[in-house]
Amino acid sequence: MLKKKVAAIAFKGFALLAALGSALLGMGNQAMAQDATMPYPKMAPIDQYLMADQDAEIALAQSAAPESISRDAEVQVLRRLGFETAVKGKNGFVCIVERSWTSAPDADFWNPKVRTPICYNAAGARSLLPRNIKRTNLILTGRTKAEVDETIVAAVDKKELPAMEPGAMCYMMSKQGYGGDSVAHWPSHVMFFYSQTDPATWGANLPGSPILAMSDDHEHLTEFAIGVQHWSDGTEAG
Repeated sequence: MLKKKVAAIAFKGFALLAALGSALLGMGNQAMAQDATMPYPKMAPIDQYLMADQDAEIALAQSAAPESISRDAEVQVLRRLGFETAVKGKNGFVCIVERSWTSAPDADFWNPKVRTPICYNAAGARSLLPRNIKRTNLILTGRTKAEVDETIVAAVDKKELPAMEPGAMCYMMSKQGYGGDSVAHWPSHVMFFYSQTDPATWGANLPGSPILAMSDDHEHLTEFAIGVQHWSDGTEAG
């Protein structure tokens, strides 16, 4: 299994913590120990992962990107059987509130409190989002983390899930949400997704570089994260 990437990026006085890596979008392949040492050793009742107030979930999802983008974006909300469209979009963007199994480090994989607002552009919604939707659907049918990882990798290899489209990216600029006990709140940033690209081509992970990159050989995915100086509402993030 792929070991979780550990790195940090400094930007405007704060750190984009190591957990960003493959854990951020559910691309980790490290098996999680199911024992008493884990704070969340198994899935909680599904109601704990849902938001009873749909309007609140819509607003939280929209907070991932500046209002000029999110106001015309599609918004999906989590229901018992998976994500459903709550707001139809006009600009190709899709905003959702991801849960722990696609946006938290392994220690928080089953943490029902995690709420991570993310807004994908059209290319990201067509190529990266389907992996997270499939992962969510598998989780909701009772699969274990290891089983889900194995299924996603196999689907990528068989091209049942798409490769990354050119220009695939997402906004994670919300000052709201909760990243889990490991990282309570993600710093404001944007991410770009490629199919197995050498991080060196971006100068990523080098001293002084504002770009953090993580690669997952199993899912043939490279993610680049860049810190942003302000939140989606325009206030300073530093």
